[in-house]
Amino acid sequence: MDLRERFPGVTEADWQDWRWQLRHALRGEAELERLVALTPEERRGLALGGLRTAVTPYYAALMDPAHPACPVRRQAIPLEAEGLASPGDLRDPTGEEPHRPARAVVRKYPDRVLFLVTDTCPVYCRHCTRRRITGGEEGAFDRAAVEEGLAYVRAHPEVRDVIVSGGDPLVLSDDRLLPVLEGLRAIPHVRVLRLATRAPVVLPMRVTEALAAALRRLAPLFVVTHFNHPKELTAEARAACERLVDHGVPVESQAVLLRGLNSTARVLADLFETLLTWRVRPYYLHQGDLAAGTGHLRTPLGAGVAILRQLRGRVSGLAIPHLAVDLPDGSGKITLAPDYTGRGGLEGGAGGTWLVNHRGERVRYPDPPSADCRCEYDAVWYGADRG
Repeated sequence: MDLRERFPGVTEADWQDWRWQLRHALRGEAELERLVALTPEERRGLALGGLRTAVTPYYAALMDPAHPACPVRRQAIPLEAEGLASPGDLRDPTGEEPHRPARAVVRKYPDRVLFLVTDTCPVYCRHCTRRRITGGEEGAFDRAAVEEGLAYVRAHPEVRDVIVSGGDPLVLSDDRLLPVLEGLRAIPHVRVLRLATRAPVVLPMRVTEALAAALRRLAPLFVVTHFNHPKELTAEARAACERLVDHGVPVESQAVLLRGLNSTARVLADLFETLLTWRVRPYYLHQGDLAAGTGHLRTPLGAGVAILRQLRGRVSGLAIPHLAVDLPDGSGKITLAPDYTGRGGLEGGAGGTWLVNHRGERVRYPDPPSADCRCEYDAVWYGADRG
């Protein structure tokens, strides 16, 4: 289906203009009810205030107009439940604020930083973890904030990896975004750049040939995007991802596990396997953060672990992401996985481990003769003084 059919009178040139898409984002009840039959819960959610509501025409056209459980609709239109408190709700769910040495910088790891460049998004996801920023509380990030952030990175040679995020950096024009990326690339100790964006999902026309070529010149740079459901896997989204990959820019996807939207192995297997055919690697499956207003979307921790167990042995290992939990005290991410091990005594007194495969069958893996895992050549390669 041509998505423009839901926006009569819109020209092809307008539809393919990412700036037109941003200018015509649907922002309230009157605009959204032109496309979908809003439920009472959605109307009350739109009246709550709080996190902004905006949906690009492209992404809005993917919404099922009749079914309120549509996963695109649930990500874009607030429900009344956003106003309800849930156990553990936090304004700063991943503990970023105590780790902001500069306004644009979040540093929770010794070797990497998050570099914030905007508080604006093409679509405000209802599961947003940084809603204290994307809700507009802080205001826009100006040139002074960016320069302060660049100065911080320059002054810390131990920082080797920078993730540029926001908000969504691709709401910025090339003229505003590329100088930031070029400034980071010019810092000798920054080895890897990552650009975190949902543009391939919600604003694929933003990924132009010119942008893809410019990003390639900044290699090694990875684009990290955020597909959550197969409904988002359109021809336009594929073209955006493949345009980046064809220019030599690797693309990875981080999904968020959302209750009732993608919280089954069937949905996620479809999503991850299709992304892999696009040469987009499923990287993380995120457990929902404890952001206030998102309790109705979160799953128990065991749900994600059970899904990974169902995927293992049924889809390519390349299509199985890490299940990540961002700890609420700001100490970083951990990953969870099914437990396939079970220690036990083996015949003849030999040590070993019992493993359980995806069919539930127990298999013995014996211990080797020696447990010494030191590498003798390390002292030669790294120098004795480094151990």
